[in-house]
Amino acid sequence: MRKILILSALSAAIAVPSAAQAQRAPAAIVVVVDSDRVYRDCNACRTAQAQLRTQATALQTRQTTLANGLRPEGTAIQTAIQALNGREPDAALRQRVQTFQQRQEQANQELSRTQQNLQSIQANVIRQIEERLSPVINQVMTQRGANLAVDVNATLAHAQGLNVTDAVIAALNAVLPSLSVTPGPQQPQQQPQGR
Repeated sequence: MRKILILSALSAAIAVPSAAQAQRAPAAIVVVVDSDRVYRDCNACRTAQAQLRTQATALQTRQTTLANGLRPEGTAIQTAIQALNGREPDAALRQRVQTFQQRQEQANQELSRTQQNLQSIQANVIRQIEERLSPVINQVMTQRGANLAVDVNATLAHAQGLNVTDAVIAALNAVLPSLSVTPGPQQPQQQPQGR
């Protein structure tokens, strides 16, 4: 009986290290990706960026046009108010001020809508890239025998041979020939639930 207990204890001692070894994570085989460069240099990304720059320039031009259109009237109103020397403005001047404020508000609303539209387009472009980028990185990792991909900005140093950015860009170009440069899908608004 004593031999059986000793053999059981001995086999248990041998089995524990084997189980612990089975639970160890595999050694890390790392590749590095420069995601900033991917977003900047993929073919579809370049085309989308050019279109976004054009829209951003159009927004700035429109902002300047609206401001230049409002400035003379604003200056004239300011001059008329200063000429009153503290007296109350007449009905005509009050109407001019009210009309000017309405035009300002309309201009601000237009610019705000255009800015929100541009931000929605940018978010939609990024969403489309991200949808394709993760599978592409996994594909390149598999091809290189890696089990971990790290963004170059998250490293302090790395060997150049670990950088697979060119391969990721080439694979992304193959699966993402173009991007839709349109506003992203709108989230449905929640309707209050009736009882």
